Amino acid sequence: MTSLRHNESADSPRDAYLDAARACLLDVGWRRTTLTEVARRAGVSRMTIYRTWADMPTLLGDLMAREWTAIVAGTSSLEGAGLVERMVATIRALRVNELFVRIVEVDPELVLPYLLARRGRSQDLILAIATEAITAGQADGTVRAGNATAIARGLVLAAHGFVLSAHTMVDDAASEAELDAELALVLSRALAP
Repeated sequence: MTSLRHNESADSPRDAYLDAARACLLDVGWRRTTLTEVARRAGVSRMTIYRTWADMPTLLGDLMAREWTAIVAGTSSLEGAGLVERMVATIRALRVNELFVRIVEVDPELVLPYLLARRGRSQDLILAIATEAITAGQADGTVRAGNATAIARGLVLAAHGFVLSAHTMVDDAASEAELDAELALVLSRALAP
């Protein structure tokens, strides 16, 4: 069985299946979504879905990778933006993504493996983009010297809190925009030569 983990074409019919899975998760959450319901919404047989994904965790992994990769692709190509601006834009986009918000609100345990046990494909993509940008910045003198991989990983770890917990820090004393400005300052100072 193959999945998006095996470099599936972006125009694959699987995108329609993932769209159906996304709709299910938004409507009823992870616990109540089944491969059978995904097949029904996609207008295909259950066996078509079962041949594509053996189980819901595999399907969810592909859905999250597609969703978060699209966000990163959109923010990593922002015209004229530096690394800090792109990272802040990515964090903002994740925080408001309806699938991400739904997962965090209804099924937060789905995020825990990516915080406590292992990196996901999207995290690896973000790390690769950040490492490349840090290496380029080191070459032109705009980023401090050091292990670019370790710097990128440190920045991503710092960003986790701004993605997952920023809403807990927003109130009358500090706005989301002020917290994003603090994030930009943290990232800028962490990268300063």
